[in-house]
Amino acid sequence: MLGGMSWESTASYYRAINEGVKRELGGLHSAKICMYSVNFDEIEKLQHHGDWDKTAEILIDAARAIESGGADFLIICTNTMHKVAPEIEAALSIPLLHIADATAEKLVVDKIERVGLLGTRFTMEEEFYKGRLRDRFGIDVLVPDQIQQSRVHDIIYQELCLGKILPDSRAAYLDIIHSLYEKGAQAVILGCTEIALLVQQKHTSVSLYDTTEIHAAAAVQKAI
Repeated sequence: MLGGMSWESTASYYRAINEGVKRELGGLHSAKICMYSVNFDEIEKLQHHGDWDKTAEILIDAARAIESGGADFLIICTNTMHKVAPEIEAALSIPLLHIADATAEKLVVDKIERVGLLGTRFTMEEEFYKGRLRDRFGIDVLVPDQIQQSRVHDIIYQELCLGKILPDSRAAYLDIIHSLYEKGAQAVILGCTEIALLVQQKHTSVSLYDTTEIHAAAAVQKAI
């Protein structure tokens, strides 16, 4: 597990993977995990300065440490940093379980052809995530308008990554989710691993795809 982006959502991954292994194998079974947790303050500053090359260097070093620790495969516990997944994957001899692939495979099974996407501004604006869903899986992706994107992005960095769960922010997210549904989205991807800390399926009738939960479940299946 390459985590710490933020540690709040990495904790959700850790719990989900261990619960999944216990559910599959029973008894006192838990997951064998080699985890490297980075300092998110350093990563966040580089993200917002557009220095993706440096973020890649940091994560490659971390991923190599995980590989050296005996891991059979890697998961990057964040959607946004899959922007540099190709560079990380190229530096390793173990496979990478890509978060967008795990999510898309579930969407395909559920016959979802048009989906809304919430995430950081980087994930919503750029092609590394949307393009992968479209080009590899034939899924049409809708994103919020610019004002809504700013609101979603700011809540992630200013609240969720700090463990702040605020009712007004949940209401804002639910409004945006509903607007994507009205534009034709059959479902909405919670495409930032912190979003599920704020919004869950119980809060809306629109189908939600929690990438943390999906990615963790795929990791469990691959591991066993």
